Amino acid sequence: MPINRHPLFPSDVPFTTYALCSGPPHRRPIVFGLVQFVAEQPWRNAIYTSDPRTPQTSCILVEEGTISVVGARDDVEKFWGDHYPDSPLPTHFLNDQSIVVPGLTDAHAHTLQWGYMSQLPLAGSRSITEIVHRLETFVLTHPEVEADRNLWIRGMGWDQTRFEEGRWPTAEDFSASPVLAGRLIALQRVDLHATWVSQAVIDLLPNPLPISDSEIERRGGKVLRDNDGALPADGHESLGVFIDTAETLLPIPLPSLAQKTEWFNIAAKDALSVGLTGIHDAFIDHEDVDFYIKLADDGKLPVSLSFLDHNTTDEWPYLPRLRAYGPQGHLTLRSVKLFADGALGSFGAALLEPYSDDPSTSGLMRTPPEILAAQIHALYDRGWQVCTHAIGDRANKVVLDAHERIVNKLGLNTTSVHPLDVSLGTAGASAPQWRPRIEHAQIMRLEDVERIGRLGVIPSVQPTHATSDMGYAESRLGPERIKGAYAYADLLRNARDGVMPLGSDFPVENINPLLGFYAAVTRLDTLGNSPHGSEGWYREQRLTREEALRGMTSSPAYASFAENSYGTLRPGMKADFVVLDRNIMEVPVAEILETRVLATVIDGQIAFGSL
Repeated sequence: MPINRHPLFPSDVPFTTYALCSGPPHRRPIVFGLVQFVAEQPWRNAIYTSDPRTPQTSCILVEEGTISVVGARDDVEKFWGDHYPDSPLPTHFLNDQSIVVPGLTDAHAHTLQWGYMSQLPLAGSRSITEIVHRLETFVLTHPEVEADRNLWIRGMGWDQTRFEEGRWPTAEDFSASPVLAGRLIALQRVDLHATWVSQAVIDLLPNPLPISDSEIERRGGKVLRDNDGALPADGHESLGVFIDTAETLLPIPLPSLAQKTEWFNIAAKDALSVGLTGIHDAFIDHEDVDFYIKLADDGKLPVSLSFLDHNTTDEWPYLPRLRAYGPQGHLTLRSVKLFADGALGSFGAALLEPYSDDPSTSGLMRTPPEILAAQIHALYDRGWQVCTHAIGDRANKVVLDAHERIVNKLGLNTTSVHPLDVSLGTAGASAPQWRPRIEHAQIMRLEDVERIGRLGVIPSVQPTHATSDMGYAESRLGPERIKGAYAYADLLRNARDGVMPLGSDFPVENINPLLGFYAAVTRLDTLGNSPHGSEGWYREQRLTREEALRGMTSSPAYASFAENSYGTLRPGMKADFVVLDRNIMEVPVAEILETRVLATVIDGQIAFGSL
């Protein structure tokens, strides 16, 4: 058993058993006339539990990785004395500014892609020229890459909406550089819904492509052609940007085991440093499943991972059902990811009406509505939680229509606590609950904002998407559709039992969950700005701090069937918690961005920092 070496604890006491409490009361002198009194300050309730029965407390007792007591210091000492009368109670006290919150979970992220992005990050680039310079620097500072023109150069993070050139990038932008010309380059857009490639990559494709442009678009993809991205005719000539399902045409090699291991280790280290104890990974395939099972078997998953598997329907029968798998109990796979549409930034979000800033398109349905509905029903029958990517209002309507048909067909009671949170009749007792999710729920008709809660479908949203997109979202959607976009307060108000998990979609956004917390409660960028001023972009959609905290703790736990394991600090729960250097529930909002994680604790053990 690991032994704690912190000087506050006896060296022979296992670190899995200890109390963590707010600082002891201060004695403060009070002068009244000629008489001086000593007033004892009350204990600070500096531990936020996300448990509505006891929202704050001053002390917790951790035993063997589990919380056994939550309450005042007297409650903890009495419990200890009753059960261990001959042993001293190891206790650690918080400083006057620190607080404890439950371990934070990112409810929608891409773990390996975070590590992958770190090899050649492009986020924040303001121009195509800047990206070309970054790639040239990368090549010239990596001798092995400079010497071998057959090596693939891969990165992600570009965003044409931020480019000074005001246009899509092209393969010619690489060809114009003597350093990059002739090299195999594939760069993914910041939202992972488009890939910009070099002419050398295009030359690897068959000419003409095996399917026509019209068929590519029917299947939910697009190959950009000409300077305006139009598709005048089928053929091999392309700008070099492949959107959504068209990306599958590209012959990009799969990562090696060594690369995956490196990427995962980077992501895990970074996650722990910002207080993440859990991640809902929103896109893995069957090879990723095998990779993570091996890590779980070896006890090498430092954070809890809940997977949204994305495989073909032919592979569904062979997916393993994993619940708290491995010696650490950190691996869960009971969800399948479907895609309704693409992303707003690349004009791939499926809208009911044309884009306001490009009336030639209404976006892309990556999966035809009738096929998507059949897939959702098939997963219901098999007892899998279904999590569907839907961004545009058309996509969200299609997904909710499919769920409502299931409700009506099975005669489920829509006035129950969760009409779709029921025993699955055809799936058997092995899959007791479904809890369907919509990933993003980004642009919705106002009636669908209400319907998502009535059906018990869980909206899984990303607050930093609102603050990243607020500069162009209204021009894309117009003044009416924007009312149902990024409407987090309305979604939460309608969500059944107030369950609305929050995520970041990293590496699309930064991995730090406190950036999402800040965005949720302010609707401002990190400089304190928004198109609507310092009160925030559509400020009526701000969340309270308590709501934002629940969105990163108890809501993700419920959305992954783990509400009896983590997400709140109460007796019987895993001792997963984070110590922050200031009280994010009370400090001025600008200070939220300055908050540091002092310790990340998982299963009672320090995984990052120190107590």
